[in-house]
Amino acid sequence: MPERIDFAALITGHTVVIEMINSGDAGLPVLTQLLRVAQPALGATAMAFVEFGPTGGRVISATGAAEWTLGRPFAPDDPATVYLLSGPRVQQVRLDQLNGRLSGELVERGLRRMVVSRAEIGGHPVGSLHAFYSDGEDEPDAEQHGVVAYLASCIAHMYGDQTGLPVHGDGPVVAALADGLAVVDRDGRVRLWNPAAAQVTGQAAAQALSRPLPFPIPPPGQVLDHRLPDGRWLRITSGELPGPGSLRVVTFRDITDQQRRDHERDLFVAVTSHELRTPVTVIKGYADTLTDHWESLTDADRRQAARIIGQRANELARLVDRLLSSAAESGPGDEPPTPFDLGDTLRAAVADLPAELRRRVTVDLPVDLPKALGHRPSLATVLTELVTNAGKYSTAGTPIEVSAGSDTQMVSFRVSDRGIGIRPEHVERAFDRFWQGESGDRRGYPGAGLGLYLVRRIVEQQNGWVSLRPRTGGGTVAEVRLPRG
Repeated sequence: MPERIDFAALITGHTVVIEMINSGDAGLPVLTQLLRVAQPALGATAMAFVEFGPTGGRVISATGAAEWTLGRPFAPDDPATVYLLSGPRVQQVRLDQLNGRLSGELVERGLRRMVVSRAEIGGHPVGSLHAFYSDGEDEPDAEQHGVVAYLASCIAHMYGDQTGLPVHGDGPVVAALADGLAVVDRDGRVRLWNPAAAQVTGQAAAQALSRPLPFPIPPPGQVLDHRLPDGRWLRITSGELPGPGSLRVVTFRDITDQQRRDHERDLFVAVTSHELRTPVTVIKGYADTLTDHWESLTDADRRQAARIIGQRANELARLVDRLLSSAAESGPGDEPPTPFDLGDTLRAAVADLPAELRRRVTVDLPVDLPKALGHRPSLATVLTELVTNAGKYSTAGTPIEVSAGSDTQMVSFRVSDRGIGIRPEHVERAFDRFWQGESGDRRGYPGAGLGLYLVRRIVEQQNGWVSLRPRTGGGTVAEVRLPRG
């Protein structure tokens, strides 16, 4: 007989999750806590949640023996993805019967079965919740299926609130399909609320009618851009209806994407000007010193000035490369992936690092490391960005470790530091364009917030994936996994 569910522990843990929500927590911290509660209560070996969007899926939260899958992408045409989205809402699956790459890796780690349930809003899937079991465990029963389905519904409700979820910008947020229209009386209460208004605001007609508008109304003939509490932007216009009653008609549409593009453009200009100004100022200062005081400087002073000019010029070149690559959305392009020696590539990339970083790096690579399948030149960029990031967020002089490993399908390398670490809720946001965990103090942690964004683009274009995780004892581990060659 299968082990019964520990409902007492599940209810106690779920109470903690609800208290987190009531205290203002949202998004990934709440989702991950829910999985941590569910895993032992269900007797599972691991749990994971996959978020689905128009471009496929990605593991955004994982516990137990599946933690290593965090950040793993799912292509929309992957057989496992198609199976999850087209089969019954709740199902039990043997992983060795699925043909996806991730399924094979899970089986290799002893996870043989899973109970999976889609999280849906109005029939639209926003993700899937997975409870994994090993072969030595009893067969999950109907109670476990029911609990997994219930938890998936709870997660779907979190998506419906749109507080902290979805994690990714292309996730399953309900967008405005047409302009919303409302008619408001002299007291500011809604008299008419069209279907598009419900889609734009997320408020059904029953919630909106006879109540004040959930946003301000501009004067007639004027336009107002207003940000909603969930972060979306509306463009609102209004006018007066002819006839008695002093009715006003209000139209509004979602302009979040436009605001995001405008914000990214402004941020790109601001970050670029800020980050370029520092090395240029230093280079100009030392060059002027050499020009104006050459005769009075000692040979040691001149060499020091030349060394600093060279260092800052290298920083400037790397920054320009990042900015140009980001603006062009560049990557390996159409060049076909080829097998290459990952060990040699990593050693060569370490040798090309700036001296102050190179002295901190320790390399531990197995002699029998298999070849990787991808684009060798771009991997040097990946390693440089990861090591530079590790150096920026750790104390000068502390070691940065580069190690590697492999399994039957993938070959991987890791860059580990003993720095300030990364919070679990930031492991995915860190790959967003221009995002920085310490963006409020660029003096302490300078940078454009583009390095990890480019790393993920480069790696995923080679059918690999990259993830971050906190390191036990402090620090961060960045891991890149590529197909074996």
